[in-house]
Amino acid sequence: MKIFWFIPTHGDSRYLGSSRGARVNDFAYFKQIAIAADSLGYEGVLLPTGRSCEDSWVVAASLIDATRHLKFLVALRPGLVAPTQSARMAATLDRLSGGRLLVNLVTGGDAEELAGDGQFLDHKARYEQSAEFIRIWRDVLTRSHTGEALDYDGEHLSVKGGKVLYPPINRPHPPVFFGGSSGPAHDLAAEQVDTYLTWGEAPADVARKLSDVRERAAARGRQLQYGIRLHVIVRETEDEAWRAAAELVSELDEATVAAAQARFAGMDSVGQRRMAELHRGRFNKANIREGLEISPNLWAGVGLVRGGAGTALVGSPPQVADRIKEYAELGLEHFILSGYPHLDEAHRFAELVFPLLPLSVREKLAAPSLTGPFGEVVANSYAPKTVSAS
Repeated sequence: MKIFWFIPTHGDSRYLGSSRGARVNDFAYFKQIAIAADSLGYEGVLLPTGRSCEDSWVVAASLIDATRHLKFLVALRPGLVAPTQSARMAATLDRLSGGRLLVNLVTGGDAEELAGDGQFLDHKARYEQSAEFIRIWRDVLTRSHTGEALDYDGEHLSVKGGKVLYPPINRPHPPVFFGGSSGPAHDLAAEQVDTYLTWGEAPADVARKLSDVRERAAARGRQLQYGIRLHVIVRETEDEAWRAAAELVSELDEATVAAAQARFAGMDSVGQRRMAELHRGRFNKANIREGLEISPNLWAGVGLVRGGAGTALVGSPPQVADRIKEYAELGLEHFILSGYPHLDEAHRFAELVFPLLPLSVREKLAAPSLTGPFGEVVANSYAPKTVSAS
């Protein structure tokens, strides 16, 4: 089990859909979150991509020197740069960070946004291009360890004599993550990637997706790792957690929700459609659980206005830990989490939930770099008692 956090390069706030309680979206804030995640023991951080985000590669590079162990799961949009150039960027970032690069392949599902970046392929062709892109990317990095050149002639992409002269530290290449819910996405994952990611759906639905990807991978003689992308709202008690969820959407109104859902409906992403089907735009401020708690402690309220991952685990520390363990039992190893605001919730989740995770994970996450005392010394004399993990 590997626990990741999130760098909100598209903005952060205490209230969805409102500038009230918003955080300044700058390097200092990204650095605070990265340092917090690194010192708290998170495996890594996800950096998103898209026109609403700061560039993921530039941000990741800027955070290398601020962190020691943190891995960077950097979103990569195929087709915006040549695959060999992208491979060179990856090798450089992996080398400069001491082997801390992971790559998240993001094909994209918003035709309007993609057109703005010069991408005009339909859904099927985009996945064909993505498969060719990551095939070249992986092959040229693998060959970089031996100095071989690559020739590739595909339907969408071609390379002649492609080379990366400085190989990455990760062999044969930095691990590739990828998420998608359509048939072509599952085929791409089965053939090309190392870790398949799903957005947070009910465990039974997640199990069906994983089973399909596993079957497709097995048919190609491959085995993948699996992960999930979720938000978390955890408090000392379940009631407090649901009050925090209500507070998160307290600035929303029906017009804002309707506008967001109309925008999402224009996308051709199967995953985005599945997120929308979880809530169908229903929003009752008086009872935020009504129609939105789609599975025990799994709430679809974030997806009312946020594209992409739209579900959150809501509950007390034992409840949230139990839900994570439930997903882990399905074969999920990577948990990519976030919470609003991200700096505060990185600490809260680590303090409340890390002690309840399996022992091997707990030892890795909670191992401090110094030896205490931890907490404020009492009456200038007594160190606080160490709390044993349950």
